[in-house]
Amino acid sequence: MTFQGLKFTDQRPFKDCLIHGLIRDKQGRKMSKSLGNGVDPMDVIDEYGCDALRYFLATSSSPGMDLRYDEEKVKSTWNFINKLWNASRFVLMNIEDINEKNYTLDNLNICDKWILNKLNNVIKITRKHMEKYEFNVVGSELYSFIWNDFCDWYIELAKHNINNTTKSVLLKVLTCIIKLLHPFMPFVTEEIYNMLPIKESESIMISSYPKYDKDLSYNVNLESTLTLITKIRKAKLENNIKEYYIYYKELDNIDIIKNMLKLNDDNFIKEKNNLNEIVIDKNISILYDGSENKEKELENLRKEKERLENSIKRRESLLSNENYISKAPQNIVEQERKNLSQEKENLEAILVKLDS
Repeated sequence: MTFQGLKFTDQRPFKDCLIHGLIRDKQGRKMSKSLGNGVDPMDVIDEYGCDALRYFLATSSSPGMDLRYDEEKVKSTWNFINKLWNASRFVLMNIEDINEKNYTLDNLNICDKWILNKLNNVIKITRKHMEKYEFNVVGSELYSFIWNDFCDWYIELAKHNINNTTKSVLLKVLTCIIKLLHPFMPFVTEEIYNMLPIKESESIMISSYPKYDKDLSYNVNLESTLTLITKIRKAKLENNIKEYYIYYKELDNIDIIKNMLKLNDDNFIKEKNNLNEIVIDKNISILYDGSENKEKELENLRKEKERLENSIKRRESLLSNENYISKAPQNIVEQERKNLSQEKENLEAILVKLDS
């Protein structure tokens, strides 16, 4: 094709040619008629849709590596698309009144800045790896951002502060998400794009691909707050706690914690009493009435102590490996050090509780 294009048009028909590996069965065998292990793509499309199959095939292996076909992974992708569709329905229902006149990204709160910064970072990473044809990395990054950051967290946070700015942020993020996903999910993203109240073109196929915007980069720390909320929810569920107080020494973003955990001001205290205690970290504990849960609480503390000790041992071994330190990206090494320090602090708080 290259030689013919040069011969007859004086132009190359394409710049790069991407060659993928074989698609094998779940056991790693080459698909063949004699083994009877072939898969009819039309059957898969009838069951899970074109986009689920396309996303799975495009993002499930490294460049040049063979791919093992696994229907469970196709089903997982189908669930991911459903998650995106349901999130889009929520956004669309809440931004019906947004138009070009009242669309604004001014007066952002910390949650808005957090998701926009996350979006900006994932756009940067996506463009970098798309240029290298590393679609597996792109798929992983987009999946994590969409499922965890946008669907599980930001949409939940946005429910407590629906104003024109938050609606505009929801529209901004959703628009960029479907554009980033479009090469892998052309049909679902086109359908969602056509329902947006503000569009730059008639079809997503001729719209511009998202670009990194330095004006949307914010230095905000919401991760520790979200981690804290997750820990409290987990402790509440594991110990079957209905009513509780949060004892704290230092606590940021109390309003966010209050909204997400459905608490009021009376649930936050700075003095301990005779109630049962679950240590979340060195600054925060859950206090509750339930003496029958004391032994279960101690058991959970012992399990967490064992988990932390094993994790600390693993991280210390990793960070003492000069080969790892010299070859691993510096930001990953630094994150390992921070995680190690935090785990040691958490372990110290648990040991104090077990000794008391």
